[in-house]
This record gives sequence, C-alpha cells and structure tokens, in this order.
Amino acid sequence: MFPRLDYLEWISGRPEVALYDLGSSDLRGDRDHDPVVVPEPLEGLSDPPVGATLETQIAGEYGVHPERVLVTPGASTANLVATVAALYPDAGANPDSEGEGEDGDDGDGVAEPTALVEKPGYEPLVEAPRAVGAGTDRFLRPADDDYRLNPERVAAALTENTQLVTVTNRHNPSGRLSDRETLATAAAEAGEAGARLLVDEVYAPFTEDADDGPFGGPSAAGVDNAVVTGSLTKFFGLGDLCVGWIVADREFVDRARSVLRHLPGNTGPSRALGMRAFHNLDELAERARGLLAENHALLASFLDAHDDVDGVVPDGSTYAFLDPADVDGDELTAAAWDEGVLVVPGRFFDDTERVRVSLGRTPDHSAAALDALAGVLADLD
Repeated sequence: MFPRLDYLEWISGRPEVALYDLGSSDLRGDRDHDPVVVPEPLEGLSDPPVGATLETQIAGEYGVHPERVLVTPGASTANLVATVAALYPDAGANPDSEGEGEDGDDGDGVAEPTALVEKPGYEPLVEAPRAVGAGTDRFLRPADDDYRLNPERVAAALTENTQLVTVTNRHNPSGRLSDRETLATAAAEAGEAGARLLVDEVYAPFTEDADDGPFGGPSAAGVDNAVVTGSLTKFFGLGDLCVGWIVADREFVDRARSVLRHLPGNTGPSRALGMRAFHNLDELAERARGLLAENHALLASFLDAHDDVDGVVPDGSTYAFLDPADVDGDELTAAAWDEGVLVVPGRFFDDTERVRVSLGRTPDHSAAALDALAGVLADLD
C-alpha cells in the first residue's frame, strides 16, 4: 500500500557527505548534521514556567484555542495524519482497500476519495493519499505564471470525489508565497465541493520582515475549511526535535488525534526542547531572519549573474526552482555531485528540466557552494 518516496530515499545521507550543501532547505546555519541532545540554538536558553504545554504555546502563536492544536512528530507526520482525517472523515482511519475495482471505485461501486495536489509539488504530499488507499489528482501552478496559486485552477480541477486539496506555502519547490486572501479563496472553492484545504506552512515564516502572522509569515489558520501544518524544522533549523503540528477546527483535530494514536508520538525530550524553543521564539526568529536575509541575497545575486540559468528567487526565499540552459536537471545534479555539490533534481518535483537550489547553511558555506555550482555550470558549457 505504501508507495516508495523516491525523493526522501535519494536525499537520505547526502547532506552529511556533501562538500557543498545546496540541497538542505532548513535554516540550519553552521550546525553539523549529527543529532545532539540539545541543539546548539537552544543551548543556554531558559525554559517556560511550570504548567506550560506545547499545545498552549502553539495555540498562542496562532491565536486559537489549544483544543484546535495537535502536536505531531514533525510536519511529515502532521501532513499524513491530516490527509487521512480529511479523506476518511467518518472513520478517521484508512479502510481496507483490498478488492479495489476499476475506475477508482472500491469494488462495491463506491468511488474512492481523492486528494487534489498542486503540480509541481512535494512528493510526499502527492503520495500520501495513495499510501492510505485514496487517489491523487493534480492542478497546475505553472512556471509561466511564476508558480502562483490560482484558486480558479483549483476550482476547475475539483471532482465529486475530491475530499482534500493540498498546497504548500511557501510553494515547494519554487518559493512562491501566497497571501491569506488567496488561501481563503482556495479554501472556499474546495469547500464548495465538500473538500478541505490543507496548507503545509513550514516555509511560510521565510520572510525578511516579520508580519503579524504566526512566526512572522502569512497563515491560513482560522480560515473556514482550512487545515494548516507546521514545524520547528525549516525556519528555526530544529529538525532534530521532530516537532510538528496541525491547526484546524476542533472536530477535525479530534479526528486527526484518533489517527495519530496509530503512530509513534513525540518523546519527552523533544516536547521539552520544543517548549524551550517556543519560550524563546523572538531570539530564534532573529537568528533565522539574519541567516535568511544573507542567503536570499546570495541566491538572488547568483541568478542575476548567470544568463545560463532561468528562474525566479521570490522575495525572502532562500530556495528556488531553477532551469539551467542546455542541460536537464538530472545531468546537472550528477555533474554537481561529482564535484561534491548537492542540488536536488527537479524530477522529484514534476519537472525534469529544473533543479531546486536551497541555501540553508551559513552564508560563508552558501557562497562557496554557489561558486562551486558556477564552476560545474561552466564546465558543462
């Protein structure tokens, strides 16, 4: 039932051995890749007072009641749990999919639920519905429209079987950021068809200037018919903790909690360190935004200096989906890897011509990595 996640299998172990890491999108800075008891950004910081919980801390950031928050072991788990809860609202879990009939029915003449997922898109979000016996349809966020989220495209792709519409914000892999109004319109379009909108917001805080939203970025939290997921991994660079969450209405969170009971939960140390992170968000966010601003400038300058690479680096983004001239994504990825440079081939994001380039390490490392990538491009000319 569970399909292979080719991207996660491919990327596993590569950041640890790459000389130049342009594949990791979390703002890890100068931290190494080895798990540690207390991640360096959290060392020496104070803990919250007795009585605080992760749920109340997350709820406070989003401005919702704690009962509308479900803590999960990372955003990947949050997305899977939310997908199941949306696709199977009555059972709250995956039914036996054996005996599936033709044309997407389950063998008893009942059409299977489907999720409508953006294209290009992040592979685990595309495969999650299939992993639980449902179907996956796609709607386009095309390059010639700068990968904009267009609610009209969502509406046109909905079917009577659609139970879930899934998007990322910032868009992964392009870095395009959608505002709350666009997300609300997309949620309304999904609701007209009886579907939910799931917004993976792990990259939403990637903004050079913080606004009033959670962690300084836009959010669909509180929008009717929307479910959002997030984590401490990307913006705060705290992937070792595996702390993620779902924010939705209470009924949906209750269903999601029943699904989560089938999966491993957060360990005590992860929750405790996650609470420390939330207790010191201002300090951690200041670190992240400084790193973000420098790396964004480096990536934008790299693109400006290379006429042989097409693409856009959206404001505030430290990653972009780039199209090198006269070479496809796999060829460039292989040539780069031979020189110790890690970039991600676009085939994992529905476009074989492109690569995703991400600057999550220190500016010094990122600058050297971009210089190394420029050398690879020159050798391929």
